[in-house]
Amino acid sequence: MNKVYSDTRQVLAGLLKDGMVIMAGGFGLCGIPEALIEAVRLSGVKDLTVISNNAGIDGIGLGRLLESRQIRKMISSYVGENKTFEQQYLGGELELEFNPQGTLAERIRAGGAGIAAFYTKTGVGTIIAEGKEIREFNGEPYVMEEGLVADLALIHAWKGDAEGNLVYRKTARNFNPVMATAGKVVVAEVESLVKNGQIGADHIHTPGIFVSRIVEVADGIKRIEQRTVRKPHVEANH
Repeated sequence: MNKVYSDTRQVLAGLLKDGMVIMAGGFGLCGIPEALIEAVRLSGVKDLTVISNNAGIDGIGLGRLLESRQIRKMISSYVGENKTFEQQYLGGELELEFNPQGTLAERIRAGGAGIAAFYTKTGVGTIIAEGKEIREFNGEPYVMEEGLVADLALIHAWKGDAEGNLVYRKTARNFNPVMATAGKVVVAEVESLVKNGQIGADHIHTPGIFVSRIVEVADGIKRIEQRTVRKPHVEANH
């Protein structure tokens, strides 16, 4: 079975449909499947539910899908850098299911592990727990959270081979590995596609069995969400 496709349009061919649930990996702008997100935008599919730690920023990443109004609902943890998101949510155009960041990660991990639901103390007594089951364990209240599974998971990796074995780099390991287990179909974009056997077994982060399709995007841009530099230190003359 050939998992390697020539471009992002081909790699998503036949997978996209209106109203589907999509997971998008990464953290901030690091490790996001930007090329695949752009291919989703160009496809024109709409009424999407997107599960992602954040919603990109204006004009980049998922921010592009928000601008084209292809997203109906976001299941996220942090959305504070996106003015388009704010405007659509406050205007009643966009649904939002907020999650504490650790809870979101665990919901995705649980979905990938076949765990329907779990209990956590995080969010008890807040609006996060409204409408959810609360149970006591050892005299302490816990809120039930359901596992998450997506129709399609879009992930970004540093390196991959033709079998779909993936290696992530640094911060890009946030959310990408767990989403690779929680998508019914998993499509990976990789910065470098190598021959089978060139990735040592002990270095594989996501085994190829989880990956349905793969595409190389060697010319991706490394974006910085907020550039912060230290001011030059000038010693006072004595």
